[in-house]
Amino acid sequence: MRDLAESIESVEQLATVWRVMVLDRDPRADVRDLPGIAIRWADCRFAFWNCVTLTEPGTTAGLLKQRLDEVAQVMRAKKHPGFLWVFEDLLDEEARAGLGRAAERAGLVHAFAGTGMAGDLLPLPEPGHPELTFVRVTTDDRLRAFADINSRAYGFPLEDGRDGLGRSSLWKSQVYAYLGVRADGTPVTCAATVEADGRLFVLLVATDPAWERRGYGEAVTRKALYEGGRATGLTRATLHATAAGAPVYPRIGFAANSPMRFFALKD
Repeated sequence: MRDLAESIESVEQLATVWRVMVLDRDPRADVRDLPGIAIRWADCRFAFWNCVTLTEPGTTAGLLKQRLDEVAQVMRAKKHPGFLWVFEDLLDEEARAGLGRAAERAGLVHAFAGTGMAGDLLPLPEPGHPELTFVRVTTDDRLRAFADINSRAYGFPLEDGRDGLGRSSLWKSQVYAYLGVRADGTPVTCAATVEADGRLFVLLVATDPAWERRGYGEAVTRKALYEGGRATGLTRATLHATAAGAPVYPRIGFAANSPMRFFALKD
């Protein structure tokens, strides 16, 4: 088990940032904090804005079963699908070993894996990439391009990403969201940072699948960190990485903390 304090920081960062994001999407969003469960559910088409997570360190196998049943009940009451995020280091050894079976009994299915990451890494040098120009998301067209890159990268219909981000003024003002644009004007990669409880949180890093493996994702993430750090003066950054994206971030200075598993409702 890694440093439990960093795992707790990771889940708290999720709860803090996602509260802001889902309330930006819908001021009536479900942002309840129940015993051991944080609900951050916009109930929109963009599945990442429909989130539930477990919050209790030292969760036992018996308590895990109870919490998973409660989470499944919450998720079944919603119109749109989303994910349960489980930070494995918050579970005791028995609960962690039995997580998959317990989730299946509750009617949940494993969707994908990830990891929390953090680092005292700011300020960074000003970044660059020979094939990209970086532009901040300040207009509706740029925000739509940001949403579309995420949809393509994560296999969502384009309308799902647009439903999650397209109505936002927050993303065009308070979020340090950047596009990486090729010389012909094509936006191909994106990343964002936002201030959260004295940290700079990185979110929605994505590269169009047609333009992967060129260092674009790392470059635009560095840009979002550089500009967010310069604006806020913060020195610590956190993020939640998918398994596919995780190898990028240690090169920037992040270290992994809690492994994560994402679950969806069974069909």
